[in-house]
Amino acid sequence: MNQPLPPLRGRGARSNASSRFDSQQREAFDDGWSADDPPLRPLRTDVQPDRARTVIARNNSPDVGFDRSINPYRGCEHGCIYCYARPAHAYLGLSPGLDFESRLFFKPDAARLLEAELRAPRYAPKVIHIGGDTDPYQPVERRLQVTRQVLETLQRFSHPFTIITKSALILRDADILAEMAGRNLTRVAISITTLDRKLARSMEPRAATPERRLAAVEGLARAGVPVVVMFAPVIPGLNEHELERVLERAAQAGAAGCGYVALRLPLEIKDLFGEWLATDHPDRAARVMSLVRQMRGGQAYESEFGTRMKGRGPVAELIGQRFRAARKRYGLEGFRPELDLSQFSPPPRPGDQIDLFATG
Repeated sequence: MNQPLPPLRGRGARSNASSRFDSQQREAFDDGWSADDPPLRPLRTDVQPDRARTVIARNNSPDVGFDRSINPYRGCEHGCIYCYARPAHAYLGLSPGLDFESRLFFKPDAARLLEAELRAPRYAPKVIHIGGDTDPYQPVERRLQVTRQVLETLQRFSHPFTIITKSALILRDADILAEMAGRNLTRVAISITTLDRKLARSMEPRAATPERRLAAVEGLARAGVPVVVMFAPVIPGLNEHELERVLERAAQAGAAGCGYVALRLPLEIKDLFGEWLATDHPDRAARVMSLVRQMRGGQAYESEFGTRMKGRGPVAELIGQRFRAARKRYGLEGFRPELDLSQFSPPPRPGDQIDLFATG
């Protein structure tokens, strides 16, 4: 494990270790002079364009619930210490630590690329999930509006989609979401990991507060948008005792359904999470990691399909039982119909020849 840095305000990671693909490795260390060092300045966020050639990503994972997705951003300023997307920053030659939450990339051409892909002659519509890796409503979206432009494109094509976030900024796009929901073309998931503001600020430093997320659930539900609340990740010994209360508050806010995912610690996340526990929750760090290993066959993580999302063993089974009981108790088992693929229709472009046989 790397020597953790003093916590930086508004940042989740405690270190910035080199990418696992780098030929040279950097590691912070204490030379004994740290007590005399001036306070660390806030780490500025750098945002650069990502000139992608395509915008729809495809996967064949059997346990993620979708096979195509759009991620308007790479890296995420929310800084959630547990984020499973952190290791992907290593492919850019950057650290999954502080680089992941401070060196961001956005896709300025996302809407244009999406339109081109949707107009391809052989394109067959299937539900697109937005935000499968990083949050589509992180702080820079307020200014860049990449996600908004993607939603506008999907609306023009009547293309069904789902979207997940932990940001109240999603309410900005309630006009699009409500119109699409009215035609059974969208569903929203809001992630609520804790109701404890202190824990949320430590674990998800730049994400919306728990109360603002509940307000987003309420606002979307009032607008007629089906909302699923995700209690994710479940961290045994840290937030799992809140499971029932989170689902109860979600139901009171108008959520139609719920889900959960057990904490996942692949690759660099294991050390980053361990550093965070050591600095923010030293009194329970050993117990949390012990319980995590009990859910993962004695390891910090197992990547096998079928168990990676929920874990296995008595601890994981008990969490699953509690979740199912609470879901039933609070009426969050509502039937969610499949989104309607039949409405997909590329709109005419300026200059397209009018169909003389069209009826209206």
